[in-house]
Amino acid sequence: MAEATAPAETATKRRVLAALALAQFICSFAGSNMNVMINDISKDLDTTVQGVQVAITLFLLVMAALMIPGGKLTERYGRKRCFLVGLVVYAIGALLCAAAPGLGVLILGNSLFEGVGTALLIPPVYILATLLYPEVTSRARAFGVIMALGGIGAAAGPLIGGLITSAISWRAAFVFQALVIAVIVLLSLRMSDPLPPDPDAPFDVFGAVLVAVGLVLVVLGILATDNNIWLMAGLVALGALVLWWFFRSVRAKEAAGEEPLLPLGLFRNRVSNLGLVTQNVQWLMLMGTSFTVAAYLQVVRHYDAIQTGVIFTAATLGLLLTSLGAERMAERRSQRLLITTGFAVAIVGIVVLIVLAGAYSTAWAFVPGLLLIGLGLGVMLTPSVNVVQSSFPQEQQGEISGLSRSVSNLGSSFGTAIAGTILVSGLTKGAYAAAMITIAVIGLIGLAAAARLPREAGRTPAHTPQSTTAEPHV
Repeated sequence: MAEATAPAETATKRRVLAALALAQFICSFAGSNMNVMINDISKDLDTTVQGVQVAITLFLLVMAALMIPGGKLTERYGRKRCFLVGLVVYAIGALLCAAAPGLGVLILGNSLFEGVGTALLIPPVYILATLLYPEVTSRARAFGVIMALGGIGAAAGPLIGGLITSAISWRAAFVFQALVIAVIVLLSLRMSDPLPPDPDAPFDVFGAVLVAVGLVLVVLGILATDNNIWLMAGLVALGALVLWWFFRSVRAKEAAGEEPLLPLGLFRNRVSNLGLVTQNVQWLMLMGTSFTVAAYLQVVRHYDAIQTGVIFTAATLGLLLTSLGAERMAERRSQRLLITTGFAVAIVGIVVLIVLAGAYSTAWAFVPGLLLIGLGLGVMLTPSVNVVQSSFPQEQQGEISGLSRSVSNLGSSFGTAIAGTILVSGLTKGAYAAAMITIAVIGLIGLAAAARLPREAGRTPAHTPQSTTAEPHV
């Protein structure tokens, strides 16, 4: 009987993994495909490059701000239910964008509905992958597939978006997203939740509001840098104050024996903290580079959507080559080595992008740098996730998954906000170089964090008790 059910279980696992990976793909795709539509959307909706940048950044920001509450809601309502609800909300947002008469409705559909939908559906992706694949090698394979499609979605977003925009319309790219969501829903109908929902699980509404408001204020402050330096300083300071209030409220709840939105214990694991830094910087580099290069090619060099998308094929190819080899690399090399190597290659890629773009006017000048960035990011995306998720036991997977995804998406919004603001302030070759240099310098921070990871980080399965004590806490 066991022999008969084994193939069925394997097929079900593969179907679920396909749904999870496609979900990560479409959410990452949504974060970058608009980059090649900047001119088309600006003209059609009578807005500016900065208006499109704000829409993209707010989408990434809403994801980051609500990812932690989204992870907690999976405990109360179940991972499958949150996943499916998130898919439906996302699809509504995509269809709103497709019919948007102006920038306001585009922001409503893209930034709000798609952002909220993503915050609900992404935490279950990583929780389910961790629970369904408890052994470190099989989990590395699952994360490899998910992160490969996530990275490809972000890198191929410009190409796919460019093809759809040039062949049909930028609006059709959002219809494409809704259609992919429909496929994911069909794949998910037979999904089972490994853990039952707990309707009585507490949910810290006040903490959720504080963390969301604090993150939004910080990123809005970055976006305001080009307009008013004092407004920027005020918003960032206010955001930092709200986040400080959030951590004080968490400490007070824990002292009173209540369950906060995010236990402070999650921040006492040294290995996880370093892994979170690498995740944040990786996505900052990916999305910051994607927006900067795409905007520069369209606005300064006057490339159309499909030309811009084709150039980004180099990054997609690099990500595909290294991400799909995540399982073999995880078996043969330490997670620390993979992450440090990835950062080093990606930083070299950014340097190559700056040098060649400044020396040559041909589009081919962007290919070597983008290829190196794709290769580097593909090497390190999966190990960083594995390091963080493997640092905590099964009962904390909902919390750490939400925190992990929040940190990654915050990196994406930082990348678009910081590099985009520098570029939009000048929209010249000098502004492009300044934005890319900024991304490279931040990449060095990620490299330094990766170098401090223990050699055996990510080797202990998350479901074992040892995972809570495998590394010293600080």
